[in-house]
Amino acid sequence: MDAQGRGRADDIDPADQWVLNPSTGEYELRLTPSAPQSAVPGPRRSAPRSGGTGEATRNRSAAPGRTAPAEAPGRDVPPPRRRRGAPEEPLPGRRSRRPVKKKGKAKKVVLWTGGIMAFVLVGTAGAAYLYLKHLEGNVTTEDVGNVADSGFSKDEAFNILIIGTDKRTGAGNEGYGDKGSVGHADTNILLHVSKDRTNATAMSIPRDLIVDVPDCEGKDGAVIPGTQNVRFNTSLGQDGRNPGCTMKTVEEVTGVDVNHFAMADFNAVKTLTTAVGGVEVCLAKAVNDKESKLNLPAGKSTIEGERALAFVRTRHSFGNQGDLDRIKVQQQFMSSLMRKMTSGDTLTSPTKLIKLANAATKALTVDTGIGKASTLKDVALELKKVPMKNITFLTVPVKDNPTEVVKATVVVDEANGPQVFNMIKNDVSFTEVKAKEKKEKATVAARLKGTKSAADEVRVRILNGGAPGGSAQEELTYLQTEAGVSKSENAGNAEKTLAKTTLEYAPDQADQARRLAAIMGLSGSAMKPGESVTNSQGLPTMTLTLGEDFKGAGVKMNSSSASTPEVPKTTANEVKCAS
Repeated sequence: MDAQGRGRADDIDPADQWVLNPSTGEYELRLTPSAPQSAVPGPRRSAPRSGGTGEATRNRSAAPGRTAPAEAPGRDVPPPRRRRGAPEEPLPGRRSRRPVKKKGKAKKVVLWTGGIMAFVLVGTAGAAYLYLKHLEGNVTTEDVGNVADSGFSKDEAFNILIIGTDKRTGAGNEGYGDKGSVGHADTNILLHVSKDRTNATAMSIPRDLIVDVPDCEGKDGAVIPGTQNVRFNTSLGQDGRNPGCTMKTVEEVTGVDVNHFAMADFNAVKTLTTAVGGVEVCLAKAVNDKESKLNLPAGKSTIEGERALAFVRTRHSFGNQGDLDRIKVQQQFMSSLMRKMTSGDTLTSPTKLIKLANAATKALTVDTGIGKASTLKDVALELKKVPMKNITFLTVPVKDNPTEVVKATVVVDEANGPQVFNMIKNDVSFTEVKAKEKKEKATVAARLKGTKSAADEVRVRILNGGAPGGSAQEELTYLQTEAGVSKSENAGNAEKTLAKTTLEYAPDQADQARRLAAIMGLSGSAMKPGESVTNSQGLPTMTLTLGEDFKGAGVKMNSSSASTPEVPKTTANEVKCAS
């Protein structure tokens, strides 16, 4: 039985089991009133009930024949807290303490338990360290070899592929749709969390996106041949493919390195929404969908369990009844779920925290690199640092499959897709663009003060020294058409790979170098006084070498943001009504 179950068995509110330890300044879960506090739940004896009332009270004295453990010298461990509504009874030999105010307790719980964060429809949650040992047994792992990272770093940007399968496992799910599904990748989100934790991007990948699935290893280590021009959802389950195959497919399509995966089935939606006491959704019109069995009025409703699952599965009642419009509704649902999980109502309730931690860890299958509850807690706490207003939801830019007469599938839109992928790959934010652009313009103006060279006087040749293929030509196009640096040229690949982008210039080109540095956002360390070279016109010119840190054509090197492509997107703090 878990901690919550023990509290209920004794008729004790689980909130009263969290006790402040003054030695550490942290709230800890007290499960045995007479024993020292421990992070790992231990056995507990039932408290005696008072005569005839059936109301449980704390057993404040040692059992007959048993000596109560002495407190460690110099360590003031507080007594167990009284049940709500019961008279305060000071321990013998101890002065009674002033009651702790509810507001202060709530603040401490939020501060020391670390809170709960869910990052997707079928996502995960991080519980405080107090209950981790119990949670370890909940998490299911799947080894996908070197496709996933062997561990998790708190100091780097990270990408987690969230996969919601259409496998009909679990109580009450056998009646949904295809009973014999092997578990295809039905709902897919690539979650990117920035290195500085100021922003995150959740990019949905349509199940009907046409892709090439690469060769991958199955559970027995045998190579499963890839297939071309197939739906994305076949990257999982089909021919025995595992989540590692789906991760490789995402990497092939986007060029983004996927670090980990987290996978869940229908039960995740039901258990997570129930654990938090329901999620508020909004409908622009009433819905009575025969396929999903969703029946809700127009306006706001709070849903959980089966109704929550019906909401995210509904397709025929929204938009043009296609999967792309269902993705929009799912994103609105996820935003609402995240807001509920980080609300004060959830964070200050130990009961909800314990339920949510149990539900989330039981709902997941993850790679071995994040397969411990303690690691999932670390992942959740890193995501928790990102402000809701800076968590962007968007979908892979797509267009109708041109090879089809009856449109049923989509392909990547080459006009916007590559830029979206590059922004994620290069850790570029999709939020707070205007404010950052204003700041960047002010920085450029300050750096250009006193500079005499105009953009059209800057002579530079561009080399690719570690940036993605084609970057030199893309940056050349940007400099000539957008920045006015007309005297620039593509000089091909550099002789060696550089980690950092550099600009080398002769002493008499310093003014031109400052102008180009301001345009590109180059830092002082990127400026390399040296020698000039001769360009194709026989004139002395500077050398710009794009390194591995190059963020994309037109993106400032000193910026965490850029003008975003014209794609529909929302943020987690926005409240919208599905239509």
